[in-house]
Amino acid sequence: MTRLQRLFRIAWVFCRYRLDTFLPLSELPTPLKVFFLLAPWHLFPQPKLSRGDRLRLALEELGPVFVKFGQILSTRRDLLPDDMAESLKQLQDRVPPFPSDQARGIIEKSLGAPVSELFAEFSPDPMASASVAQVHAATLPNDQKVVVKVLRPGIERVIRQDLGLMYLMAGLLEKYWSEGKRLHPVDVVADYDATIHDELDLQREAANASQLRRNFENSKLIYIPFIDWDYTSKSVLVMERIHGIPISDVDTLRNAGVNMKVLAEKGVEIFFTQVFRDSFFHADMHPGNIFVDISNPADPKYIAIDFGIVGTLAPDDQSYLARNLLAFFRRDYRQVAQLHIQSGWVPPDTRVNEFEAAIRTVCEPIFERPLKDISFGHFLLRLFQTARRFNMEVQPQLVLLQKTLLNVEGLGRQLYPELDLWSTAQPFLEDWMRKRIGPAGLVKSLQTHLPSWLEQSPEMPQLVHDALLQLRGSGPTEEQNRATLELMKQQQLRSERRWRRGFIAAVLAVIAVGSSHPQAQQLVTDMPVWSWALLAAAAGVMLRGSR
Repeated sequence: MTRLQRLFRIAWVFCRYRLDTFLPLSELPTPLKVFFLLAPWHLFPQPKLSRGDRLRLALEELGPVFVKFGQILSTRRDLLPDDMAESLKQLQDRVPPFPSDQARGIIEKSLGAPVSELFAEFSPDPMASASVAQVHAATLPNDQKVVVKVLRPGIERVIRQDLGLMYLMAGLLEKYWSEGKRLHPVDVVADYDATIHDELDLQREAANASQLRRNFENSKLIYIPFIDWDYTSKSVLVMERIHGIPISDVDTLRNAGVNMKVLAEKGVEIFFTQVFRDSFFHADMHPGNIFVDISNPADPKYIAIDFGIVGTLAPDDQSYLARNLLAFFRRDYRQVAQLHIQSGWVPPDTRVNEFEAAIRTVCEPIFERPLKDISFGHFLLRLFQTARRFNMEVQPQLVLLQKTLLNVEGLGRQLYPELDLWSTAQPFLEDWMRKRIGPAGLVKSLQTHLPSWLEQSPEMPQLVHDALLQLRGSGPTEEQNRATLELMKQQQLRSERRWRRGFIAAVLAVIAVGSSHPQAQQLVTDMPVWSWALLAAAAGVMLRGSR
C-alpha cells in the first residue's frame, strides 16, 4: 500500500466513525474551520456508539501502530476525558497471523540455515499473533522447548508511514490547539516513535530480557525466561518456552488454590522493585504478557514475557517521584506542591499556596474513604487533571511509568479486590529512601564518587581563576567589575574552607558510622585499602589547607 493509499484509508475510517466531532473547531483558523464544516464526512450518519467506542473501533481498524498508540493514550487522562480513556483500555492487538512460509523464510534469512537444521521441531501454526511479531513453538536439537518470535514482514514500512502522518497531525494540534503547547503532542508522538522502534529490534528485546533476568535472578517474585543468543537476531528471537496460567484466568488460579492476596501484593512489590531499586522496568505488563507459576499455590510466582518495551528513570525523576508518593501517603500537600515546582513539572512562578490548596481539594475527600476503595491510578490521574490549570507540562519520561502503574493496579484489583496498594507500597518507598539518604547511602555515595572528587580537586582553583579572568574580560570596564571580583574571591576562599571542613567531617562521619551502624559497617569493611589511604591523605592535605 502506497503512502497515498494509506492516507485515503485513514480518511475513510475517519469519516466512517465521524472522528471530526472530536476536533476543537472553535479554536481552528477560519480556512480549516470552513473546510471541516463543509467536508464530505457530514454525509455519513454518526454511529450510535459512545465517542470512546468510536475512537477505539477506528484505531483497531487502522491497524497495529494506531492500536498501540491508543493503548498508551488510554493512560493519559490529562490528554483525554475519562470516558474515552476507559474505552481505549479495551484495545487489543487483533491482528491475523501471516503465513508460516513467510515466517520460515525470515528465520532462514536471519539465521543463515534451513529451519529443519536449526530446530528438531517447528510448529507451522503460530501460538500467538500480535501487531509487531508472531510466535511459533519449536524444539532445539538439544531437546530444549523454545518459542520463536518472528518480526512481521513489511511492518517497518507501515510504521514509518503511520508515524509520518501522526507527526503531521500532532504538529497541527500543537500549532492550532490552545492546549497544544502545554501537552506537547509532538513530544508524545516522538516518545511513542522511540518505543515502537525499540519493539522492531528483537535483539534489543532479548537484551532487555537478559537484564531483567539478571535483576531477578533466584527471585521468589518473578521468573524471566532465558534467551538463546545463538538463535537470536534483529528479526528473530528464540526464548525458553514457559508454562503457567495466564494471569487473566482468575477462575483457574482460584480453583488451583492460589493465594490471591500474596499474588497481588507480589505484583506491587515487583513494580516498585523495578522502578526504584533497578530503575529498569517492564513497561508492557498487560494480562497477555503475564503468567503465574502455581507449583506452590501458597507462594505463587509471576512469569513475564514480551520485553520489547522497557522504561528507565533518571536519578532526579526517581527521587522526585518517590518523595512525591511519600508526601501523598503522609498527606503533606505543601511538600507535594514544592516538589512539583522544584522538579520543573510545573512552572517556577506557580504560587505554592494555591497549588497546595488545589491538591488538598482533590486528596482530602479520597483520603476520608477506606484506602481499599481508592483507585491509586485514577487518583494520580485526577491530580494531573487538577494540575492542568497550573500549566503542568507533559513529562514524556513518565508516560511509560503511568501506563505500567495502571496495568499493575488493574491486575492487582482483578486478582484481589481488597488490595491496598498504598499500604503495600509505602513501606517499600520508606525503606528505599532510608537506604538512599541514610548512613548506608552516604557510604555508598562516597565509595562511588570519591575517586573522581579527588581527581578533580587539584584543578578547581585554576578553573575558578580562569572563570574570574573571563568574567573580568567580558565586562565593559575594569572599574565596574573590580568590586564583584573581590567579592567572588572572598566567597571562594570561604567556600574552600567550608568544603575542606565538610570533607573532613564526612570522612569522620564515615568512620563513625562504620564503627556503629551494622549495615554501614559491612560496606565500610568492604572498601579497599587504597580508598582509606586516599581518604586519610586528602583529609590531611585539606586540614592543613584550612588552617
